[in-house]
Amino acid sequence: MNFLESIKARAKADVKTIVLPEGRDIRTLQAADAILREGFARVVLVGDPKELAEQAGANGLDLSGAVVINPANYEKSRDMAARLAEIRKSKGMTVEEAAGLLQNELYFGVMLVEMGLADGMVAGAANSTADVLRPSLQILKTAPGTALVSSFFIMAVPNCNLGADGIFLFADCGLNQNPNAQELAGIALSSADSFKALTGAEPVVAMLSHSTKGSAKHEHVDKVVEATKIAKEANGALALDGEFQLDAAIVPEIGAAKAKGNPVAGRANCLIFPDLDSGNIGYKLVERLAGAQAYGPVTQGIARPVNDLSRGCSFEDIVGVTAITAVQAQ
Repeated sequence: MNFLESIKARAKADVKTIVLPEGRDIRTLQAADAILREGFARVVLVGDPKELAEQAGANGLDLSGAVVINPANYEKSRDMAARLAEIRKSKGMTVEEAAGLLQNELYFGVMLVEMGLADGMVAGAANSTADVLRPSLQILKTAPGTALVSSFFIMAVPNCNLGADGIFLFADCGLNQNPNAQELAGIALSSADSFKALTGAEPVVAMLSHSTKGSAKHEHVDKVVEATKIAKEANGALALDGEFQLDAAIVPEIGAAKAKGNPVAGRANCLIFPDLDSGNIGYKLVERLAGAQAYGPVTQGIARPVNDLSRGCSFEDIVGVTAITAVQAQ
């Protein structure tokens, strides 16, 4: 059973409701059809029921198992507007302003999650990352004990015995441009929790750099060294260390040569990149050159599961991220 199959099986064991607010996008409807057929999540679509039914019918899709909600005439709109105004009262938001904002599919979708009418949300096929995360952070806010929202990819590398039998977590590859040491440590700790939750395997976390244990001197290396120290102080029981070059982090022979006796070197399955440039380049290199499956970006640190898609995603990508979101919601 591959990674995605195992995630879907776990989702089926405790089925959650996921809102897909971009009902106007055909990929969302294709994904909803597939999700309902596979039965690993309940689906809420946002849009005009008649328009969505016509679009589905024209494309041979069955959305009869989905709940379709139109923000323009939703019976709970008044309650939603009152709740949103209450959440944003420190910013001076009125109920009337909240009602207007709820005509936006993303704000409406997040409020369904906030009010317990859905367990998570997946969006981004037709909206930017900033537009997806803005209502999520304004309404749901960050999870307790988490200062920073970050993102990761689960990478499933074929025919690979490194990491957790070819499964790795890469972070942060989608959100934080140049995290400082404190932020990088937070990304590492959140990523370890996410890896454990999604794979069931014990996380082994490597803080990546162009240096291994002092082989190079630079302020960029200093940041990773400091982040490693902070993360270790926060969770001394976690298998985490750095700074490591990539090969020293994941290849046992090279880890033993460059960092002899280190319990993380050569064994890492969670790779924490020092900045967004390296993380984004890294996951795309592995995806394209190694033929790896890249699941994400998955968001961590929001109080309830909300995940952002690439606007270039396929409907299969939406299906996969929805399965991950459903497991996060458990």
